[in-house]
Amino acid sequence: MAGASDTNMAVSLLKVGRDEDPALFFRDEVITYLELRQRVGLLASSLLADGLQHGERVGLFSDNTPFFVISYLAVILAGGIAVPFFSGIDEQSFREIVASTGMRRILLQVKNFLSAQEWAEGKLDLWPAKEAHTSDGTVIEGAEARPSDLGLLDSVVIDPQADPAVILFTSGSTGRPKGVMISHRNIECNTEDIISYMGLTRADRVLAALPFSYCFGASLLHTHLRAGASIVLCSSFMFPEKVLDELRDRECTGFAGVPSTYQILLRKTHFAEREFPALRWFQQAGGRLPDPFIRELREAHPNVRFFLMYGQTEATARLSYLPPEMLDKKFGSIGRGLQHTQLQVLKEDGTPVCPGSDEVGEIVASGENIALGYWNDQEESLLYFRGGKLHTGDMARVDEDGYIYVVDRARDFIKSMGNRVSAREIEDVICGHPQVVQAAVIGVPDELWGEAIAAYVVPLSREKVSEEDLKAYCNECLPNFKLPQRVVLVDSLPLNAYGKIRKEVLREQARNDTTI
Repeated sequence: MAGASDTNMAVSLLKVGRDEDPALFFRDEVITYLELRQRVGLLASSLLADGLQHGERVGLFSDNTPFFVISYLAVILAGGIAVPFFSGIDEQSFREIVASTGMRRILLQVKNFLSAQEWAEGKLDLWPAKEAHTSDGTVIEGAEARPSDLGLLDSVVIDPQADPAVILFTSGSTGRPKGVMISHRNIECNTEDIISYMGLTRADRVLAALPFSYCFGASLLHTHLRAGASIVLCSSFMFPEKVLDELRDRECTGFAGVPSTYQILLRKTHFAEREFPALRWFQQAGGRLPDPFIRELREAHPNVRFFLMYGQTEATARLSYLPPEMLDKKFGSIGRGLQHTQLQVLKEDGTPVCPGSDEVGEIVASGENIALGYWNDQEESLLYFRGGKLHTGDMARVDEDGYIYVVDRARDFIKSMGNRVSAREIEDVICGHPQVVQAAVIGVPDELWGEAIAAYVVPLSREKVSEEDLKAYCNECLPNFKLPQRVVLVDSLPLNAYGKIRKEVLREQARNDTTI
């Protein structure tokens, strides 16, 4: 990648790893940092030779494979903007993203993605999968890659503060996809902060089971490449025991997951009984893991450090973390802001809440990790990015030491009998039952209660727990106005592409259920 500027995020991520060290593990394949740099450089130069323009949006349609990593870095190195698709995306969302970004080409992993070719209807250049791939589409060398094209990289000029490197799509308040524009500097800043508090080094090796199209998954990719560490690529969480085999056999030092990841592992696998000698840390973000599961996880693997983190796509990835040594003292807290992130908890009038009080306000963030805004969506940008700060929509309080405690999402509070009730508090209680895998609590419009509390629960076994059992369990732990009026046992909860519970689906279901 000679000639490419260090202001380019792709260069920054690849400059630390030693040539001979493994960068990626995938099935039986090992790709060293030297090989990775060569493949990325060749593909980036091929894109430029094919006419890629500065700031052009390029789609990436792939699982967590070497194909994704090489394509992602190559697009960014060439001065384009990478737009990763979740591999399980539906046709309507696919078309909306293509239309809104005006992308002309998609780097497509061949295997399992024939639907994308049909959806493109010949209007997109599905490049370079059509001419440069292995039999399973997992390794890419670059379409008609020529070493002589490498000189084209000298012409790529990046403004790290203003140029987006990536657009990550998430759901907006309107329910349609909205693209978060993340700059080169956003990624560099957040990556350096995470590496610092995690203490990542070349000796680290993470099992990446979260999709790279998700900001949490992307942050694992960014941090481990930037540290010169290695990444074990996992394309599916469908068979969690096999994921655990990989975690052990590859001697991974770290594992990361969203709440549903750990809930499934603790309730539906032998995770608690198995040993992982090389493992030194867990990362958890993407929503709050109920307290009972945190305790179970720590009891099962007491020698593994647990990093509880808080963030949003709009903040590149992370906004805060709770140091493992503070877990007991500050249990339930998301910690404090990262080194380059300023967090405030503000009341409706814009003034800070009083530390150590019961006052609740919205978490507002500023810093170099805060994204540029939403792609082609000024209305949403003005709503969430105001005055150079990110308004998260998360309600919280602050203790006397400045540690922040999220109470709930603003839209997830329930008005029951005139009381403002946190759905999260009730979910924590329900998840304390040993026969519960997951729970989601919502408010349902009700003439008497204002909002009736409904709990949707995934049991470990319907034969061992009933809806009445769970109501009785709640009755022992909660005051009357916080008790669920309805408990519904379900086989699964509606999750988005990244394992987060879709409460809007449950609300719609509840509106159509006349028994509630």
